Amino acid sequence: MKKVLAIMICLALLAALVLSGCTGKDTTAGKETMEATSGNTSQTTQKVEETKKGNIHVSFFTGKTETIDFINEVINKFNEQNAGIIVAQEFQKEASNVIRVKFASGDVPDIITTYEQEYVDQGKYLDLSGEAWWSRLIPSMKDSCSDLKSGKQYRICTNMTMAGIFYNKSIFNELGLKEAATWEEFKNNLKTIKEKKPGVTPWFVPGKEAWSLGHLIEFLPHGVIKQKYGVLEAKKAFLANDQSKLDFGTVGGSMETFAKKMLELKNEGLINSDVITATYDNHVQEFATGKAAIISQGMWVLSGLLAANADLAKDIGFSPYPAYLDGTKPVVLSAEDSGYSITAESQNQAEARKFLDYLFNAENQKNYSELLKSPCAFTDVDANWGVLKDEVNGALARGINIGFTNEKPAGFSGDDAGRMVQELLVGKYTSEEFAKAYKDAWDKGIK
Repeated sequence: MKKVLAIMICLALLAALVLSGCTGKDTTAGKETMEATSGNTSQTTQKVEETKKGNIHVSFFTGKTETIDFINEVINKFNEQNAGIIVAQEFQKEASNVIRVKFASGDVPDIITTYEQEYVDQGKYLDLSGEAWWSRLIPSMKDSCSDLKSGKQYRICTNMTMAGIFYNKSIFNELGLKEAATWEEFKNNLKTIKEKKPGVTPWFVPGKEAWSLGHLIEFLPHGVIKQKYGVLEAKKAFLANDQSKLDFGTVGGSMETFAKKMLELKNEGLINSDVITATYDNHVQEFATGKAAIISQGMWVLSGLLAANADLAKDIGFSPYPAYLDGTKPVVLSAEDSGYSITAESQNQAEARKFLDYLFNAENQKNYSELLKSPCAFTDVDANWGVLKDEVNGALARGINIGFTNEKPAGFSGDDAGRMVQELLVGKYTSEEFAKAYKDAWDKGIK
């Protein structure tokens, strides 16, 4: 009996050890196998072999806050359908600065949504010129994605976007205000709102996220250069750092005048007093609830506004940025949006392409376009993106159409420029000092 009991105890211990090894709870390989096969009821021999060899991890790096949940949903579906490949999203608010660190450290993502000309020049992006995706894209959007120097395409956009002034129609109608074509008209509108509706912020600026203030630089002082010289010549001037055209440090130039006017608005209480700590979410809520009369944003903000207040759709007006320098005209951003690149250093380029193929399918892009309320750049996608179609078309007709400043130096990103505006608004610079500091930072970034 003792021998039988001993044998039974040994067998029980052996079974426990086998079961423990099979669960894989404490091993990376076991965890990856479970993740790779999740959602699949059967596995082919090939997939089983791939799982045995280990999963391929594809990193997706972005700074686009509005699309985090949507991209995660697409990623989850893709991972379920593609055993052996695991895509994971990384979001960073200051993506243009974080990617600089990643490139320098060798921690390079496979797919990225940040794009800088200097990184093109350094060979950081994979040449996508031969991809089949282009046959589906609106030709003008392919042109927008083309590198000025080589004529090749290192990124592909999926949408078109516009940015300008969003204003509350009900407030404007109540106060008898009209869209501003000049900065003087714009400032007078703000003064009227402050005087007659003291509980409403005339212009709510979300200054905590540096990129938002960086956009003001791209649309206003850079907008002067873009309309003065045209798209092609402006791009050349940015790339060559041609200060005879850029004029960044000159008193009375586009940059110094921008800084002076922003300081005037702050000192006269025409923008929110908490501009440096106010977040993107704050300005969405303030505008959606009627506590802010004006914000500066792109079409990407619409989904958040309507989620906060579905009844707001009828009250949203959209207009170009007012001309703030003598001799110039109002401008409105009309540009490529949602651009994707594969890094040249990626070890998973085939898998990255496979994921982008999935992301770019017509169903996903229809959902994406309707989520962002932004027109799709693919010709085979019919999306009801919506509520501001007429407003946007009107603004595009009334203002000079400009694009993003993709030619800025990687050593001086849009986030860096935004931080300088933060410093301006807390009193570090006079307008003249700001213009000089901006030029010095741009020059240093180029070098």
